[in-house]
Amino acid sequence: QVQLVESGGGLVQAGGSLRLSCTASGRTFSSYFMAWFRQAPGKEREFVAGTTRSGSTTDYAASVKGRFTISKDNAKSTGYLQMNNLKPEDTAVFYCNIYVPDGTWNYWGQGTQVTVSS
Repeated sequence: QVQLVESGGGLVQAGGSLRLSCTASGRTFSSYFMAWFRQAPGKEREFVAGTTRSGSTTDYAASVKGRFTISKDNAKSTGYLQMNNLKPEDTAVFYCNIYVPDGTWNYWGQGTQVTVSS
């Protein structure tokens, strides 16, 4: 069993930055792909960013490309989402997700609130 603990959310003004962390316990973190999703009030959960087991390949939603950076430190069993130039429309609960692509393992964090004021 894997447990994910997220941190780093908060209130920030537009144009500011936050770094979210996602620390895993249990099975080897390097075994998993990792992604970040977010869910704004009244909206469906949406993909934000993803990376492979090593962190060498990344992918981003068009809305965050160039502003957000996903990374993965397997030695620390921790993944990150660096968010720069935040906009009010980035306000959401952000969730960390680690998984194996064949679907055998899939874990979610509890979510962390990010609020961007204008």
